[in-house]
Amino acid sequence: MLDQPSTKYRAYQPVSLTDRQWPNRSIECAPIWMSTDLRDGNQALIDPMSVETKLEFFKSLVAIGFKEIEVGFPSASATDYEFVRRLIDEGHIPCDVTIEVLTQARKELIDRTVESLKGARRAIVHMYNPTAPDFREIVYRTDQAGVKAIAEQGTRWVKEAVAQYPQTQWVYQYSPEVFSGTELAFAKEVVDAVSAIWQPTPEHKMIVNLPATVEMATPNIYADQIEWMHRHIERRDGIIISVHPHNDRGTAVAAAELAVMAGADRVEGCLFGNGERTGNVDLVTLALNLYTQGVSPGLDFSHIDQVRQMVERCNKIPVHPRHPYAGELVFTAFSGSHQDAIKKGFAARAEQEDERWCVPYLPIDPKDLGRDYESVVRVNSQSGKGGISFLLQQEYGLDIPRRLQIEFSRIVQAYTDKTGKEASAADIFALFEAEYLPVEQDLRYQNLEQHSTDACVSLALDVAIKGHVERLRGQGSGPVAAAVAAVSERLAVPIQVVDYHEHAVQGGGAGGEAVCYVELKVADSPAIFGVGQDQNIVAAAVRALLNGVSRAVPTEQEQSITATQS
Repeated sequence: MLDQPSTKYRAYQPVSLTDRQWPNRSIECAPIWMSTDLRDGNQALIDPMSVETKLEFFKSLVAIGFKEIEVGFPSASATDYEFVRRLIDEGHIPCDVTIEVLTQARKELIDRTVESLKGARRAIVHMYNPTAPDFREIVYRTDQAGVKAIAEQGTRWVKEAVAQYPQTQWVYQYSPEVFSGTELAFAKEVVDAVSAIWQPTPEHKMIVNLPATVEMATPNIYADQIEWMHRHIERRDGIIISVHPHNDRGTAVAAAELAVMAGADRVEGCLFGNGERTGNVDLVTLALNLYTQGVSPGLDFSHIDQVRQMVERCNKIPVHPRHPYAGELVFTAFSGSHQDAIKKGFAARAEQEDERWCVPYLPIDPKDLGRDYESVVRVNSQSGKGGISFLLQQEYGLDIPRRLQIEFSRIVQAYTDKTGKEASAADIFALFEAEYLPVEQDLRYQNLEQHSTDACVSLALDVAIKGHVERLRGQGSGPVAAAVAAVSERLAVPIQVVDYHEHAVQGGGAGGEAVCYVELKVADSPAIFGVGQDQNIVAAAVRALLNGVSRAVPTEQEQSITATQS
């Protein structure tokens, strides 16, 4: 039973580090980034990438800004070997980019690996061997001395092999595999033995990669492990501490961030977290987390959709629609309360003087990632007035009053309840147009003549009533009051204007330069809105009045209008 305590699994305890420093630190600059998409990510694919696909991916990584890229396991794969040679022979590696390759601690594999890099300007040879108890006892059937000897001998072989190609600037990287499950004192012993053979200096550093090959504990424990190594290993000033967190517990991003606070200089991972089992740490999320905290990540994700599409195409694995920053739906709100808050956030932003981003529910400006605001709010049966009005404003330039938002949201709600589907901006505008801007209605504006004096405004309105054009006349303190008097007299019903709004329409699909919203009461009917649009603001107001009256007049009143005409 999973709801019962289990003694089947080992519970990892915090490191004995009572004066740990990482909890009081923050990340103030980006780590060195190393993409392992083409090696660790590739070996996790059902269908590994071809040379052509890997080349496309490599060029994209370079364009994003990666300066260190692990490109393969050339001793284990003919495709990887061919790819490494192609990168070098065809000159695909920019002068500021260093490629990295992986090898096990076996002489024939090390020799072939180094051979694959012949002619490279600068290259990282990454050798690993397992050091954790389970691997020592189960896989290698040896003890600590045995796996330490493997690391030492492998390092000597790498040093001998690279000496044959002095024209290349060589960097050595060593990984005690499954560092996350290795005794700390023993991990230090192995790393110190390896660095003693390589003899790194501050001018010519080596990389010590401390991987959470399997994520076994909470991120704070990994951070403790990294800080302990950072404070205790020898030749620290000649060593770059790298981390390679996997995501078995779903906390690789947190583990990587805390590891950097704990002293790590470098992070290895993949775009969108592809990798063995549950994947590697997601470098996109890590980089953009820094960006939202005001730290330049040094990686360019300003066209995140293009990056996502490239990765999906090359890996043949879709990125989840809720994936942080890059998912199709991460900037999308369906909830009515969320939509209302977002709409108010955009309105407040338009009024503020500085450029500080502060919009509820949106921790990052979608436009920074090359996304537009069209998908920020999407409407379905769970949505409310805020989302509906946001879409009309963003896509069609209609800034509808709050009470009209409430009124119109009922129409949209009925539509989404009936269809059971999402309503697009175009669907919403079509509903709005049919209800408030119809081509045909009982009272339809034709023309107007206006005469003004200091005392009042006189209007002569040509209105089609049930298809028959009549001239109506009225006077009032302003054009709207005069129009109300004219229509009220013709229909023999009292009309009261409750509220009035107008604004210019900038672009969009609304089709006019001005739009008016008139909230009115006809006789004893509840208040109802009318909307009108026209290049002439007075004509727009009259159209809104006629639309509202047409919507408010009950069926029997319409029949009396027709009878009066005849």
